Amino acid sequence: MRMEPDWAATASLARPAQGSRKSRWLLTALVLSAVFWLFATYGETVESVVAIWWRSETFAHGFLIVPISAWLIWRRRDDLAAVELRPNFLALPLLAALGFGWLLGELGGVGVVQQYAVVLMVPALVWAILGTAVVRTLAFPLLFLLLAVPFGEFLVPPLMDRTADFTVGALRLTGIPVYREGTFFTLPSGNWSVVEACSGLRYLIASLTVGFLYAYLTYRTFWRRAAFFAASIVVPIVANWIRAYMIVMIGHLSGMKYAVGIDHIIYGWLFFGLVMLLLFWAGSFWREDLGPSDAPQTSPRVRERDPAMLRIVAAVVAATGVVAVWPAAAERLEAASAGAPPVLVSPHEAGAWRPVAGRLTDWTPHFANPTVSTDATYGHGEQRAGIYIGYYRNQRQGAELITSLNALVGSENERWGKTFEARRSVTFPHASVPLIESTLRGKQDRLLVWHWYWVAGRYVADPYRAKLMQATAKLAGKGDDGAVVIVYTPYDQQPDAARQVMRDFVDAMLPGVTRVLENARRSGHQS
Repeated sequence: MRMEPDWAATASLARPAQGSRKSRWLLTALVLSAVFWLFATYGETVESVVAIWWRSETFAHGFLIVPISAWLIWRRRDDLAAVELRPNFLALPLLAALGFGWLLGELGGVGVVQQYAVVLMVPALVWAILGTAVVRTLAFPLLFLLLAVPFGEFLVPPLMDRTADFTVGALRLTGIPVYREGTFFTLPSGNWSVVEACSGLRYLIASLTVGFLYAYLTYRTFWRRAAFFAASIVVPIVANWIRAYMIVMIGHLSGMKYAVGIDHIIYGWLFFGLVMLLLFWAGSFWREDLGPSDAPQTSPRVRERDPAMLRIVAAVVAATGVVAVWPAAAERLEAASAGAPPVLVSPHEAGAWRPVAGRLTDWTPHFANPTVSTDATYGHGEQRAGIYIGYYRNQRQGAELITSLNALVGSENERWGKTFEARRSVTFPHASVPLIESTLRGKQDRLLVWHWYWVAGRYVADPYRAKLMQATAKLAGKGDDGAVVIVYTPYDQQPDAARQVMRDFVDAMLPGVTRVLENARRSGHQS
């Protein structure tokens, strides 16, 4: 006797019960509500991300990340239908740790830490509410959201340096004489410089984002995905080096007629587009997404019980409660550490150094919106040196001591450029000061500059350490007072003689600078 398959029974096994479908729609609404609650609770952080997308061409791709992530989740809907939903309360400690990380970022004024913490809370919420199996199924779409965070501006200086290294080296191999000073170099045909837009960061971020998505969609094995992702990082960096060399060569060979205006940018993007097209074309030879064996393997679902709604609702309440704790804690700590505006005066004369009238230079450090600042010039015989102090209190976005926007020379400054930077530790009779030494080049002048930070009553050169010290002090209720101290003196060709002038100047003035900073901290705060 021949047995015929019971297609009705098979169909009933393959599709979820009507009640289960309704439960899953309800769960989807619960998860989305929890995510919206997260974004509303950390609204300022979310707004800061969107603001950077809006104003920066480098990070404008962020507007596409969330829709792409939603599309990737939709592609996995059949797999999700076969997954058991089981809340995992072990995710709550992770959610709390991310919230505490956001709090440290808030207290230290580290926006990128706050932004990453909020984005990572999304998979933590999903894990807590729907369970481990769901997060495992949606691992890539959820982690893809991390690319929405504007990150990488710290790479601009090293990328500029490496681009200048390659360009100058390639020009010399070509037989063209080059005089280099930092990221500035001179050819017989004219002057060139590697500026921020030439660093290749835009190319790198665009390639990384598209390459990450392409590797996930095109390959199945880990090593192929990792190899293509690595190529998406290396290729745009090398391509930018070649682009810079080609631009300079076009300008040099044309007598500075071509590749020196808007065509400079057009050539660059055309070249980058060609390179990326070749990268994806090469990657297509090893693709693994076309064969029939790559079709989604979804096993028939048995009729399941409705999820344990009570446990899931409890997970939603607990997770949203954990999410809400940290902004409230930050608000209380901010109120406790706030103080009145400080009083800052220029350091008095010390040793043979006396205040002199007039400014030493037309250069001004690009430190935005200090609470108070002072810039004074001192003289000792024919020698001249200056001190700039920018003091910050009750710091907030746009008025922070340490941020990627604060620098000795702003990115839009066409009169001055930085030609050298190195970290040093200089020992004086009064103290040992870690500092950053830089040389600046202007239209006519050159400056040797030393600068360091003053945070929690201590001098520090490392901005990351300074941020941590600031967050720790604020967490302890000691306020967020901090300052940048910048000393500078002119030099002619070599800065060696200027270094001795700076050493004598700082040796004489350092005790007075320390007193000025301590007095400013006490003004508006109780000792």
